[in-house]
Amino acid sequence: METETRIVLLMHPMEWRREKCTTGRLACLNLANSEIIQGIDFDEHPRLRELVDDPGNRPMLLYPGIGSHNLSEGPFPGGAIPGGPATEVGPGDGPVTAAGRRRLVVFLIDATWTCAKVIARHNPGLLALPRLMFTPVELSRWTIKRQPEAWCLSTIEAIHELLLSLEAAGLERYPDKDRLLSAFATMQEYQILRRDRDGHQRFLARKNLA
Repeated sequence: METETRIVLLMHPMEWRREKCTTGRLACLNLANSEIIQGIDFDEHPRLRELVDDPGNRPMLLYPGIGSHNLSEGPFPGGAIPGGPATEVGPGDGPVTAAGRRRLVVFLIDATWTCAKVIARHNPGLLALPRLMFTPVELSRWTIKRQPEAWCLSTIEAIHELLLSLEAAGLERYPDKDRLLSAFATMQEYQILRRDRDGHQRFLARKNLA
């Protein structure tokens, strides 16, 4: 699926060792304009620097907290993307890749919540980027895994919610809103099938999906 926004996952080595079966990997397999960078220290990583320093890009970090713009509460004040000219994006102007505008590149830390904090501590330059957040429309759809807090989402769900929020703000076109969640559901159904077939008990009891 094509998107205007480039999605870049910053994947902790613990996730990277399992990257064939992580939801971040699953998301990137479904998004043409996406990639994974592996590591802990990203501030001077050649690929990250290439994306951040490219004058045609508008890099941002998806990271909740003080100073993060909540897309769920509306578009950027005045229609401008933080860190860019006030005239770069105006109400109704559409995605940032239109002529004369920079491409939005959003970095996501892909790790457990504990490891994500480690990456944040190691990369002050990354945290200095303009930051985005959103208020999830729905709780996590995990059926085989328990999230630490009600508002926590898997990486593939976070990307889905991000694309929804960017589209609502006039910064993205999200053509197939069922694709990522369908892939996520299919992955979990397969895991449940293997659990039941092979007798493994590593997953939670299946939630009521009705």
